[in-house]
Parts: sequence; C-alpha cells; structure tokens
Amino acid sequence: MDLKLHRPHGCCHVSGRAFAPGEPFYSALVRSRTGPERIDCAGECWQGPPEATLAWWRSLYPSPHGGGPELAPVDVLLDLLEQLDSQPADAALRYLLALELVRRRVLRILDPGTDATTAPAPGSLSLACRRRDAVYEVRVALPDAAATGSLQERLVGLLWSGAAA
Repeated sequence: MDLKLHRPHGCCHVSGRAFAPGEPFYSALVRSRTGPERIDCAGECWQGPPEATLAWWRSLYPSPHGGGPELAPVDVLLDLLEQLDSQPADAALRYLLALELVRRRVLRILDPGTDATTAPAPGSLSLACRRRDAVYEVRVALPDAAATGSLQERLVGLLWSGAAA
C-alpha cells in the first residue's frame, strides 16, 4: 500500500490552537470512510492513539523559516550504501539505509519471480536503482535489541543534516 502523507496541518485537531515552531506534537494516521487521514494533536491534548489508528508518531513542529535539518542528498546516501557493502559489522545499518531509500523511492525491491538474474541470495533483498542503473544486493540484518539506540542515532546522523543532526 502506498500512502501519501501531507505535512502537519499547523494546528491541533482537538483544540484548534496553532503549533509553535519546535513544539512537540503527535500525529496519527486514522482509517476513515474516505481512506487514511492524518490528524495532528498538541502534546497537552494527546490522549493516546484514537480508535481506528493505523500508525502514530511524535514530532517537533518545523520552523517556517527553515534552518532546521535537511535530508541528505540521495547520491551521498547511495555512495554510503555502496561503501557499507564492504563492512560486515555495519550490515544492520546498511539494511536500514536501504529500506529508507526504498521508502524514498530511490530503490525498488525486485521481485525474484520475474527475472532469474535478480534472484537474491537467501536472506537478502535485490534492490534496483534507476538513478544509477544498478542492482544492489542487501543482506537482511535486523538490528540487535541492545544496539538499537546507537544504530538509530547513526542512521539519523546519516539521513539528516543541519541544526538537529
């Protein structure tokens, strides 16, 4: 399922109050009659995820003037994906980076049933990149529970630049 999420509404769904830059707020993706709908709630109005919630998360409201974090350029992330291939200790980081690039539609998961040349090794994904006309094989390496925090920090540091990095 491909979902297109819009930016935050700018005001609380419950109180109607506008968010201040840098203010923490909660967002929820809720199933409605017309399809998935995003609602945003100020921290003081959040009572937990509403009924029929598909997903929810906590964010900081962005500044209208920018200057905050920016996504790293795609070519830099692809270079990093290639470099991490030779570092087995970073397999989990490479796997998570590859999934982020799939989410951004830079990479596409190849269906092993459509082309025998793209059949990945057991426990791996074959990912196509039209930007570089390349196929990457990425080992599925789920993060160790003990290393999740440091791995998350490293991934955020790679994906984002600017004040929050």
